[in-house]
Amino acid sequence: MIKDLGAGVVSVWEGLRPITKKMLEGVMSAGINTPPTNSAQKFSYDAHADWELSRLLTALDEQTKKGSNADILHEIAQLAETCASVLEAQSGSAEVFIQLAERAIKQHNYNKLDKLADRLSERFSSGEIAEIVRQTDVPQIRAIAYETLALLPIPSILPLLDDPLYSDIAANALEQKAYEYDSEEARDLLDQLDLGNEIRSD
Repeated sequence: MIKDLGAGVVSVWEGLRPITKKMLEGVMSAGINTPPTNSAQKFSYDAHADWELSRLLTALDEQTKKGSNADILHEIAQLAETCASVLEAQSGSAEVFIQLAERAIKQHNYNKLDKLADRLSERFSSGEIAEIVRQTDVPQIRAIAYETLALLPIPSILPLLDDPLYSDIAANALEQKAYEYDSEEARDLLDQLDLGNEIRSD
């Protein structure tokens, strides 16, 4: 089957570890009645699997743009959706979230985008959410990430203020928390930050 899906897909597939191939085959053979979370958890899912599935999904989406006969396109779409569903269920990576969110936007699949937003608050660390804001230029994705950060408890946001990469992002999230979500605690913290900045500038 794979050899018919294009040279780019074949190249990535051949580079997959055997355990990743078995996981994908297991998810596909389990069918729609078994959530990809359960099927993938039978295998050891790690950062390398994350990277492998992300690369394969990219290759499959690229192959779709090149066109093919209807049967091959159906096979590509089926394997792509399998990769995407496993990544959606398992990944906690900023890069993968951006990939999946951009894909949902291109497909005008806003129900999928809502589900991804739910996953963001359930699985991702505050640092990874801030990394999404830092890495993406897509307004919808930035808005989802900022909203998720703003809804986190303040102790989850505080460490980001000390990180030069994320301090501005954390301050913006606190501002959103303070004024859009009416958090007095966030307003007090922003006042303290402003006071501290004034003292340092003096």
